[in-house]
Amino acid sequence: MYTSPPAPAPQRAGRRPSRVGLSVFVIAVFAVAGVAGTLIATRSAIATVATVPDLAGVLSPPSDTVENFLLVGSDSRANSDPTSPDYGGIGSEADVTGNRSDTIMLLRRDKATGDAALLSIPRDLWVDIPGKGADRINSAYADGPPVLVQTVQDALGLPVHHYVEIDFSGFKQLVDAIGGVELCFFYPTRDTNTGLDVPEPGCHTADGVEALAYARSRYFEQYVDGEWKVDGTADIGRTKRQQDFVNRALRAAMAEVKANPFVAGDLLEAGGSAVRIDDELDVLRAASSLRPAVDAGLATWSLPVVGTKIDGKSVLQLGDGASAVLDWFAGRGPAPAPQS
Repeated sequence: MYTSPPAPAPQRAGRRPSRVGLSVFVIAVFAVAGVAGTLIATRSAIATVATVPDLAGVLSPPSDTVENFLLVGSDSRANSDPTSPDYGGIGSEADVTGNRSDTIMLLRRDKATGDAALLSIPRDLWVDIPGKGADRINSAYADGPPVLVQTVQDALGLPVHHYVEIDFSGFKQLVDAIGGVELCFFYPTRDTNTGLDVPEPGCHTADGVEALAYARSRYFEQYVDGEWKVDGTADIGRTKRQQDFVNRALRAAMAEVKANPFVAGDLLEAGGSAVRIDDELDVLRAASSLRPAVDAGLATWSLPVVGTKIDGKSVLQLGDGASAVLDWFAGRGPAPAPQS
């Protein structure tokens, strides 16, 4: 069973944060945007970020209580690099057809307090998809971001005010642009499916390729007491690791920009070609409002779920306590009890 180490004794030089605002994929992007928003020089970089058409009609109207950002990590191989060391594990557009969302998170900003929290939505969650019927939520993206936004709003009752998306290539570029992200392990760790390979326990700075292998891992193994032991929590364990990585990446980005403010524009440009946002999103304003919360570290939440089989598919369904979490992220209920 995987447990995220707070920071084991062996430490090497490198960044250390705790949990990121979206280090893994999309959150890393927002982390970058959050710190870059203080610099006028980044306006030109922001102007190059692509927007997603047809979202204006499906995004939720402004709320008096919360502002929610849907953060999506796409598994698109459109920008995959044949020279990258992980190309064999990721593949090309020809190898992996269709579009799916590999990571789905909702970033909630409380308009009264300015606090922010991050909710991970498991990709295997079984929901009703508009115009398609019941399926895993990650398949909603195949019909386009508007359908995914509608699914999150209709199936989970979560308002979505803004949309941010990044693909595999952009994620790696962003991690490399901030100089890597420190990851800590209690045991030797691997995932032969993604290429994750950590031969020694301790902390080290992961580059973009290593970070993506960690973030994508669903067959996470640790070498304990002389044998490789698989984390049997699959998508749930993956979600926890992604949340941890997100906060770490955000803090790494903050530290990088504080050390060299002029690097902010470079960070946005590094992932600009692989990032898409809704055309209503004012990145500088959002960055300014989110920066205090990012600096303090984002609270992270997971949806309570239970595993089951439907039509021969291994899927997840909402479990006890999910309604309280969803109501709070929607801005219509009190904060639920802290999760362990």
